[in-house]
Amino acid sequence: MVMAAYFAAVLAIGAHFTRQQQDAADYFLGRHSIPWWAVMLSVVATETSALTVISIPGIAARGDLTFLQLPLGYLVGRVGIALWLLPGYFRGEQETAYTRLETRFGPGTRRLASGVFMTIRAMGDSVRVFATAIPLHVVTGLSIFWCVVIVAVATLAYTLTGGIKAVIWVDVMQMGLYVVAGLAAIAVAAGLAGGIGGALTSAADAGKLRVFDWQFSLSSTYTFWGGLIGGALLSSASHGTDHLMVQRLLATRSLGDARKALIGSGVLVIAQFAVFLLVGTFLWAAGADDGLIPGDELFPTFVVDALPQGLSGLVIAGIFAAAMSTVSSSLNSLASAATHDFYAPLTGNRDPRKLLVVGRWATLGWAVVLAGGALMFQSNDQPVVVLALSIASITYGGLLGTYIIGGMSLKARQPDAIAAIVTATAVMLFVVLAKPGPFADLAWPWYVPLGTTIAVSVGLGSSWLRSLKEVS
Repeated sequence: MVMAAYFAAVLAIGAHFTRQQQDAADYFLGRHSIPWWAVMLSVVATETSALTVISIPGIAARGDLTFLQLPLGYLVGRVGIALWLLPGYFRGEQETAYTRLETRFGPGTRRLASGVFMTIRAMGDSVRVFATAIPLHVVTGLSIFWCVVIVAVATLAYTLTGGIKAVIWVDVMQMGLYVVAGLAAIAVAAGLAGGIGGALTSAADAGKLRVFDWQFSLSSTYTFWGGLIGGALLSSASHGTDHLMVQRLLATRSLGDARKALIGSGVLVIAQFAVFLLVGTFLWAAGADDGLIPGDELFPTFVVDALPQGLSGLVIAGIFAAAMSTVSSSLNSLASAATHDFYAPLTGNRDPRKLLVVGRWATLGWAVVLAGGALMFQSNDQPVVVLALSIASITYGGLLGTYIIGGMSLKARQPDAIAAIVTATAVMLFVVLAKPGPFADLAWPWYVPLGTTIAVSVGLGSSWLRSLKEVS
């Protein structure tokens, strides 16, 4: 009953906004009319996904709370983006995050950056689709294949018709739903553990409430310095150069509203990570972890086995809400990049109504790509949240480094920017995927700092060498 009501509400919101879609400006940017607080909640819901809801509890249940150091860095990165990078997105009419790179370097840089975004975003969000299929598989017993199909079709239903407005307002509803679901799970687990006080005392005695690890280490995954530096640069890249997030900020009414939405989301995401880490802590205290099942299945299994039927439906709906918020956002942003960064400039057709049609077909095409990609990750034994963030880190450093180059050097040109993106992406592909290898011990929060350093070094070095040749 709860699941049915949830899907009915989602489809109703999508149908409502279908009537308001007149052209591509409506479909992709909502004509810059969406209130900042709705965008703030949408940003948090989009970056959360099912990865947080099902994977973060498993990390805390089998470890401690040191993952929370990472979102502390996220907030620092958002403040930097709000102050230095965001103003440039509100100069003139910018359809995607990569219009700015075309203005600074040229159309080749824009298309390369957009192509890199689409490739890695599709890979990362394929993991998210797969993550969503896990609880559906646990609950229904259906094969992962059919669970992936169901998730893709359900998300496509409102994204295809309602555009960015439907995506954002559904995100607002979805965030409320999955946070309530997390708090409900804590309450039930606490009851099974003998109360909140007893559960926290047991967790503290076992060292599971530790938040800070002050060592400076490139191999330990969750440390204060890795979280602060790596989290700040990861957030700067994801919320300052990734069209998935920039698109939401461009949908606000002004630069001031975008700044409030961005920084506010940084505060909220810390609280949200804390909630789902505590879900894992209370599951451990309740004895829900037998050590036999994968960590990503720990929370969904608890939901099915330990929660009353109505509450179980609420939590499963919350997991779907978290997943669909990210996947729907991804579909719309991928379609936006494909339409504005490739179709329009390559065909010369910029008719807004025609671009609306193209955008909808692109949305459908990307849904097929994400569903197909999700089936490739069935045998991975890494926590899905780590897998998705590692994949995103392949290109984030190169993209962020290119924006930094554009601000640092007036002499840098398109060949320098392209060299920076290509080199950094190629090196990070090796770093992330070559396991075992020389970087096998490098903790993933350091991936973006490494990629950014490579991109800036290559871009500035290329500009310097080219200027020397021009002088000689």
